[in-house]
Amino acid sequence: MIFITALGFSQEAVFDVKYPVVKFPKTKEGIKRNYVYEFVNSGTIPLEIYSFEVECSCTKVSIPKEPIKPGGAGRIEVTFDTKERLYYQDRTIYLNTNTKRKREKLRFKIFVEPK
Repeated sequence: MIFITALGFSQEAVFDVKYPVVKFPKTKEGIKRNYVYEFVNSGTIPLEIYSFEVECSCTKVSIPKEPIKPGGAGRIEVTFDTKERLYYQDRTIYLNTNTKRKREKLRFKIFVEPK
């Protein structure tokens, strides 16, 4: 009985992204930058991404609608609109998940030059 209980507690989803922080090249104001974060669920149960949070409406995010099976891969698509976002920008995307941490983090950095 104790073994079964211990086994149940060790099951978890693991959000494993190769590049959690991305640096875009210097960009002129008004250009939209896109990036796709590719990740793997290296855990033992399906990974669910319930929702996301961004710092401003300048960042659009598309998350998987279905759970990612153990060993499966997924993609998170991000678009950053540089309009009226000048100079150094450091943006964070928070993902609300069923991982041990509950909240995973992705970041991107960009320097936006005025028109």
